[in-house]
Amino acid sequence: MSDLELLLPGEAEVLVRGLRSFPLLEMGSGGWNQQHESLEKLNMQAILDATASQGEPIQELLVTHGKIPTLVGELIAVEMWKQKVFPVLCKLEDFQPQNTFPIYMVLHHEASIINLLETVFFHKEVCESAEDTVLDLVDYCHRKLTLLVARSGRGEPPEEEAAEHVPPMKELQTQAELMEFEIALKALSVLRYVTDCVDSLSLSALSRMLSTHNLPCLLVELLEHSPWTRREGGKLQHFEGGRWQTVAPAEQQKMSKLDGQVWIALYNLLLSPEARARYCLTSFAKGQLLKLRAFLTDTLMDQLPPLADLQGFLAHLALAEPQPPKKDLVFEQIPEIWERLERENKGKWKAMAKHQLQHVFSPSEQDLRLQAQRWAETYRLDVLEAVAPERPRCAYCSAEASKRCSRCQNEWYCCRECQVKHWETHRKACVRVAPGDRVK
Repeated sequence: MSDLELLLPGEAEVLVRGLRSFPLLEMGSGGWNQQHESLEKLNMQAILDATASQGEPIQELLVTHGKIPTLVGELIAVEMWKQKVFPVLCKLEDFQPQNTFPIYMVLHHEASIINLLETVFFHKEVCESAEDTVLDLVDYCHRKLTLLVARSGRGEPPEEEAAEHVPPMKELQTQAELMEFEIALKALSVLRYVTDCVDSLSLSALSRMLSTHNLPCLLVELLEHSPWTRREGGKLQHFEGGRWQTVAPAEQQKMSKLDGQVWIALYNLLLSPEARARYCLTSFAKGQLLKLRAFLTDTLMDQLPPLADLQGFLAHLALAEPQPPKKDLVFEQIPEIWERLERENKGKWKAMAKHQLQHVFSPSEQDLRLQAQRWAETYRLDVLEAVAPERPRCAYCSAEASKRCSRCQNEWYCCRECQVKHWETHRKACVRVAPGDRVK
């Protein structure tokens, strides 16, 4: 493992072996919280191991103990909870929680799992160990990318409200929407890693990606809208490392990481022999794919040379006749997790929300203190800083930062002058975080 260890090898194995699926009714319960803490520790340790490039025991343990299907099942379960139960909780008039952090942890659970999957799916054996649940994972990624395209049509993802007196549940809904944007970007990376394994995927998985969901055309739409890019005050910004970052003029021709993920996924789905044999290039698909030619500049291909092969494929496609839709009779597997969960819990969403309101999301002050202590032990500051994707940036000038706001400890600055200039912008968010709110 890496020099900065969160888990000892034996401890990591115990946590991996203990991973299990929870019913939706038990989301947020004591046992569920313990597993969430385990996943957070495994997640952070996996990132530390990958950063140190010293072997990745977390990934090996997950494969050895057959836990990738469990993680996929938990991912889809919490996605369904967010869609079916959380909106009901938000509408309950008699639910005015003093502390929404227990609910936030359930919302954050999806981000924790998709982040862990993004870290470990880089290895092909992880994708292979997903077995039949790779179909469910492909469907999950398709749902997230579809929402990402739809959101880009409505404009940028929402910024967190800076109002001083926002109702707790309203603030939680805003945080959930912000989180959903980041989760969708993680799902894009996971999908790209799945396409790396296109040669070894089942015919059902290939059919799901190419025929049912037509992922190549969806990826073209993502490149067109580029929801992870925006202009703010005339400056180009990319969403990386969990925040919008200004791109220096000298770096603006450089391909962003997320653009790279889309291009590699397209390359895999259009040029691998197995995928080409399965993908029906209809007139619609042809029209969509030929839009890629406008993006394939010399500068782009210098950064990702294999795209020259994709350019050749598109030149050939432009001259080829479109294919009629295939009408073959095909017997294939279908994803089961979402449908099974919906069938088991249909008509129970309101009752489930009321049960969780009474027994899970209304903890006593003593319970909150004990849970806060456990969270503080899990989210160690030295580990959090080590797993950050890059060094923090100044909130005012975007230079590398080394100083935090002394009050809220959330915002970073490179110098006192920048902090003073940014204070009017940061003040409303900062005063909401009273010193007593932070876990010591």
